[in-house]
Amino acid sequence: MIEARFHDRIDRIPAAAWDALRPDDNPFLAHAFLHALERDGCIREAWGWRPHHLGLYEQDRLVAAAPVYLKDNSHGEFVFDWSWAHAWERAGGDYYPKLLGAVPYSPVPGPRLLVGTGARAPTLRHALATALRDETDRRGLSSAHVNFLPAEEAAAFDADWLARFDVQFHWPNRGYRDFEDFLAALNHKKRKNIRRERAEVAASGLAIEMRAGDTLSADAWRSVHALYRATFEAKGNHAALTARFFAHLAELGDTVQLALARDRDRIVAMALFLRSGRVLYGRYWGSAVELPGLHFELCYYQGIDYAIGHGLERFEPGAQGEHKLARGFLPARTHSRHYLADARLRDAVRAALAREARALETYIDECLAHSPYAQR
Repeated sequence: MIEARFHDRIDRIPAAAWDALRPDDNPFLAHAFLHALERDGCIREAWGWRPHHLGLYEQDRLVAAAPVYLKDNSHGEFVFDWSWAHAWERAGGDYYPKLLGAVPYSPVPGPRLLVGTGARAPTLRHALATALRDETDRRGLSSAHVNFLPAEEAAAFDADWLARFDVQFHWPNRGYRDFEDFLAALNHKKRKNIRRERAEVAASGLAIEMRAGDTLSADAWRSVHALYRATFEAKGNHAALTARFFAHLAELGDTVQLALARDRDRIVAMALFLRSGRVLYGRYWGSAVELPGLHFELCYYQGIDYAIGHGLERFEPGAQGEHKLARGFLPARTHSRHYLADARLRDAVRAALAREARALETYIDECLAHSPYAQR
């Protein structure tokens, strides 16, 4: 018999047992990464996050798990349900708290229903989805959401879970030998623009380098965090990741990569990445200087160069931003599932999602019609 248990801290679940259920090496699902978010003060009830991780147990042995949170707002999720919340609250309901299966602050596609890779995987995924729905109903919550799940997990959710997709821009590695080989695949206008942007940065005198996180000093990590925080706050955003969390990223070895711009010995701009064995993930950027092209150099071109040099399949630079299309990134669908406990709200949202999906399909077609790649 399988028993569902919810845990208010991820360290209630042994790291080895959790990690054994990961079907791949996506770093955002690693126990160490999720634990660091909690341990280092990035996950706080005051900010609307309460850990509520799900484990399925068979004779006290963990056989499936999911990163789950009770959310008192919709910040830091990147799958936007504000309009659903407003509609339900106008009708007299309480939308928050809700149940969320996700990686905090990370719009990164990857496994959300951790079941290993055995023959029981489909059955266990379905059991996790059922446990999330049952917990929503048992606690009288408005809804449960699972964000940025891979397509292969979709079958775990029954028809009462609404399907939603959105669009990101990912860079596909088509076996390029080097950056120049990649540029040769682009049309003339896009190739010329990238060369101009890179030349502006090269002429600035700043030293650009890519470094593994475990090769940076403690002082360098403090500088990196200060740039992240200042850039977030300058745009009116909340910098939720703490200096302690950034310092502990060094413990992840070469899973963490940084593109750095130095003015002599001073780090004046940075972009932070995580990687798996197949994918590079762009996450955060910060800069203390204004220089045309520097954002594109650190956040995109250094990442592309790294992905080519290390034989990675693709580079996912983060959410949104159709400006990425001109720099070799193509539209890719991301997926989420949503259980709304009230049937009336569920039906209204289902109809809205159908309209949204048609608009997004049109958007994808328009993007592909303006592909940066040369026709061959």
